[in-house]
Amino acid sequence: MVSDADREAEAVLVELLARERPQDGVLGEEGASREGSSGRTWIVDPLDGTTNYLWGYPAWSVSVGLEDGDGGLAGVVHDPVRAETFCAARGQGARLNGSPVRVRDAGELATSLVATGFGYTGEVRAAQADVLLRVLPAVRDIRRAGSAALDLAWVAAGRLDGYFERGGNPWDWSAGTLLVLEAGGGVESYGGEPAGLVAAGPGLLPDLRALVG
Repeated sequence: MVSDADREAEAVLVELLARERPQDGVLGEEGASREGSSGRTWIVDPLDGTTNYLWGYPAWSVSVGLEDGDGGLAGVVHDPVRAETFCAARGQGARLNGSPVRVRDAGELATSLVATGFGYTGEVRAAQADVLLRVLPAVRDIRRAGSAALDLAWVAAGRLDGYFERGGNPWDWSAGTLLVLEAGGGVESYGGEPAGLVAAGPGLLPDLRALVG
């Protein structure tokens, strides 16, 4: 689903970027895109968690990432409900409302709180359910908030031990991926269709990756 809020928020962000960074490219979830000449691209999700937003469920966010030829350069995930802003820049660490954050490296699956997300087609959901049959017995518990960007930000802040999902898009993962990396965590993609992403502290990542792959 797409709401007026998605479109209006993206329009505000794209207008700001066009004014302040006219040489940069833009890739937006709601279709706003342009090629740039600087080698940098802003990846914008104006409202990650639209279903939550429309139902009044307080788990949604605004995600803006900046990437260049070497990957993530800067990223911001803003949670308006909690007035929390997670931000990171390459080589400069990750912060929450200005204070540094670090991943919580649980080290073992059995004590780990892990987030995931679900697709919106029956075929994708069925495949994700099969993965959960392996994951649920192996971890402390699973959380599904409905905003991938927020899940990754919470991994970076140590509120979750890990995250995995198949079928996300660049705007879902761009800013959050950099947050996790700059907070001392690791991120890996895994193959198949659609592609997947797993993120966790360095001690947990190999086992979580093997479990969900």
